[in-house]
Amino acid sequence: MKILITGGAGFIGSNFVRKLLAGDLGDISGLEKLTVLDSLDYSGNMNNLVSVSHDSRFQFVHGDIQDSNLLTSLVPGHEIVIHFAAKSHVDRSIDDPHPFFATNVLGTQTLLQTSLEGGVKTFIHISTDEVYGTIPEGSWTESSPLLPNSPYAASKGSSDLVARSYWRTYGMDVRITRCSNNYGPYQYPEKVIPLFVTNLVEDKLIPIYGNGRNVRDWLHVDDHCRGIWLVAMKGTPGEIYNIGGGKELSNLALAETILKMMGEDATRIQFVEDRKGHDLRYSLDFSKIHKELGYEPLVSFEEGIVSTVEWYQRNQNWWLTLKS
Repeated sequence: MKILITGGAGFIGSNFVRKLLAGDLGDISGLEKLTVLDSLDYSGNMNNLVSVSHDSRFQFVHGDIQDSNLLTSLVPGHEIVIHFAAKSHVDRSIDDPHPFFATNVLGTQTLLQTSLEGGVKTFIHISTDEVYGTIPEGSWTESSPLLPNSPYAASKGSSDLVARSYWRTYGMDVRITRCSNNYGPYQYPEKVIPLFVTNLVEDKLIPIYGNGRNVRDWLHVDDHCRGIWLVAMKGTPGEIYNIGGGKELSNLALAETILKMMGEDATRIQFVEDRKGHDLRYSLDFSKIHKELGYEPLVSFEEGIVSTVEWYQRNQNWWLTLKS
C-alpha cells in the first residue's frame, strides 16, 4: 500500500503522519510508502516531521497541489490520497480571499483530476464543520445544507462539492470527512487555544472576539486522525462523515478553563471587535460514523486540554519563532 498525504507538514496532517507511521491508528503492515506533499507555506513546518524523517517508508516532496505537472508525475502509483492541504484561517480569508479559493477549490480539482488519471483507488477529502454555517440549536447531520459564512468556509464547501462531483460523474472512490474544531500539539499559534496559551506564557493578554459567547465543539487531533483512518479503511465511496469531539464550549468558557490551568484570572482577557460574519455556534452530529465505522472520541477534553497546554509550555522553541 502506498499513500500520498497532501498538507502533511501542517497541524492535522503531521499528527496523522506521525500517528500512522507509529502504528497508533491501526494495522499498517501492508504500508510500503507514505509520501507527504506540502508547499511549506507559513503553517507548514518540517519541524513537525522530524520524528519520522528517517523512517524508510517516509518520503517528503516540496510542492503545491495547484502544480499539475508535479502531480502528474507524483500521484501515479499511490493507491490512497488523503487530502489535508488547504488554506484554513478564517481571519486571513477575510483579509484576502483569493488564495483560499485558488488552493482550496482549484488545487483540490487539480489533485482530483490527476488522481483520477493516475489510477488512485481511494481519495479522502478532509473538510470542516464550518461549511454548514451556524446553528442556534441541535446539531448538523451529513445531509444538512451547506451555508458557509466566511470566504474560508465557502472555499471548503466548494471543494466538497467538487470532490463529490468526481464520485458522481466519474465513479471515483471519494470519501469526505467534516470535523469540528481541532486542538492538540503542533497547531499553528494563530489558532485560539495555542494563541491563548502562548500569549499567557509571554505575559500578554488573550484576545476574545465580541462577548465570547460563540460556541465550538472541540475535537482532539488524535481522535480526528483515528476517525480519518477509519473512513479510509472502512468508509463507503461517495459518503460524507462528520467527526466530532462532543465537547461544546463558548470561547469565554474555553478562555476561563485555560486561565485557571495556568494560574491566571479574567484580568488577562481582552475583548476585541467581533470578527466579520462570525458564526455563533457549531455542533456536529457524528452518530453516523459511530454506527457505521465504530468511531468514538477517546481523548476527553479534560485530559486533552491539560496535555495540550503542557505541550506548548514545554515546547517554546517550536512556537516562539513562528510568532515572531
